[in-house]
Amino acid sequence: MGFDQHENFLIIGAGELGAAVIDALSARIRDTGRHDTVTVLLRRSAAGNRGRQVAQFATKNVAVEYADVTSASVAELATIFSRYDTVVSCIGFAAGPGTQRKLARAAIEAGVARFLPWQFGVDYDLIGRGSPQNLFDEQLDVRDLLRGQDKTHWIIVSTGMFTSFLFEPAFGVVDLQSNTVHALGDWGTEVTLTTPEDIGRLTTEILYAEPRIQDQVVHVAGDTISYGQLADIVDDVLHTEVQRIPWSTEHLHTELADDPDDTMKKYRAVFSQGVGVAWPVSRTFNAARGIKTTTAREWAEANLTRP
Repeated sequence: MGFDQHENFLIIGAGELGAAVIDALSARIRDTGRHDTVTVLLRRSAAGNRGRQVAQFATKNVAVEYADVTSASVAELATIFSRYDTVVSCIGFAAGPGTQRKLARAAIEAGVARFLPWQFGVDYDLIGRGSPQNLFDEQLDVRDLLRGQDKTHWIIVSTGMFTSFLFEPAFGVVDLQSNTVHALGDWGTEVTLTTPEDIGRLTTEILYAEPRIQDQVVHVAGDTISYGQLADIVDDVLHTEVQRIPWSTEHLHTELADDPDDTMKKYRAVFSQGVGVAWPVSRTFNAARGIKTTTAREWAEANLTRP
């Protein structure tokens, strides 16, 4: 389908990422006067808690469909997906094991022209199977499913970590209570970061890019920094001098072995390895297109405060 025809988009989920994609996509359609449509797929059980959000969707000409992707069958989801040209999944690991494979199978069974799976994160190809975060193997299953067929075109948008997550107290890297920054691996280990708002904007640009992007992994980035640079940013923004404590890869793997079901320990172990979690901003889609994104320092200046 070319861009001279109108396109029907389905966004699965309206959490932080889904809402950002919906906002950027609906704004693009409005500003360009296109006749494309945007629909969001929500769980009906969540509708009552999202009354205000659903009302806001109406003001943006965003329609709503209801289905529970966790309990719905592949066939049931395929029936819904078949009404759309492009399906963008913004439902992450919280939906439960197997959901990512199910959504990919449903998109293929529906004959969706274009599918963007929820892979808005690290480069799973480089990390490979058997990583400390066992959920990542399912992401590779999804890639295998999509690459093993030619019925549905696909785009994978690799974004790195959500910028805010790096500063999340539960993640343990930036610990403002103890005025400490921990390095995962060592101070030179790098991590790529992108805000959900930038992911929404960049995904929209990728969807409308000419020539049309399909069947490829596209890397974007708000910023790529080392943990040493992160500590410098915290020092500068909060006018402090943090304690700098490195957590070696060996230490983090030992911690995980002692508590193998701890989600944060899984993530810390993966990111400490430095493989598939960072790429140069200069090699990204947004750099090639000259699109400004939010840096880690800019995010910290706008959001970081003393506890």
